[in-house]
Formats: sequence, structure tokens, C-alpha cells
Amino acid sequence: MNTLSELAGDQQSGDKSRTFIFNDENHTLGNCLVSIITQYEDVLFCGYTVPHPAEQKMHLRIQTNGPPAIQILQRGLQDLEKKCDQVAANFKTARSEYMSKEMEDVD
Repeated sequence: MNTLSELAGDQQSGDKSRTFIFNDENHTLGNCLVSIITQYEDVLFCGYTVPHPAEQKMHLRIQTNGPPAIQILQRGLQDLEKKCDQVAANFKTARSEYMSKEMEDVD
């Protein structure tokens, strides 16, 4: 089953405007992507909706003033992955430091 599908934009905007439908996703991914993608200089609009709570679908709309919307989505997903990797690394470091301190306190 595809987890991502794409709705075409209008005739005037071509590939600069798209709505992407993420299956089995919700506000968590939508909010993260919007917060990252809206910071890009070439993005005119980025927003998401969850059309109905009973459906596990999230619609993400991207409109740009240059590059194709799919490129912006790919960039956003890559940047989100980097942020998640950094958070995981920071957590592991902090946990290791905490555990080391706890072991010192026990001695």
C-alpha cells in the first residue's frame, strides 16, 4: 500500500503547487513538516489538514515560487530526518552523562 499520493495543482501553478496525501499519518508529521518547510525562502504556502479523525490521512499542501513542490517536500523530509537524528544523539549523550553521574553518586 502506498503511504504517499499526490494531487495535481491547478493549470497555472503547474508542479509548483501540490497537495500530498500521507496515509497512516496525522498531526505529528504534519506539524513537524510545516514548521520546517515554511522556513524555506522559496515557499509561498505550506499547511496541512487531517480531513476526518476517523481516517488515518494527512493532507500537506505546498506552494512555491520556483522549484517543484515535490522537491520542497523531499528537502523537508530530509531536514526532519536530520533533526530527529540530532535529537536522538543529544538524548543518548545526556542519558549516558546522567547514568555516569548516578554511578558516581552510588560509589
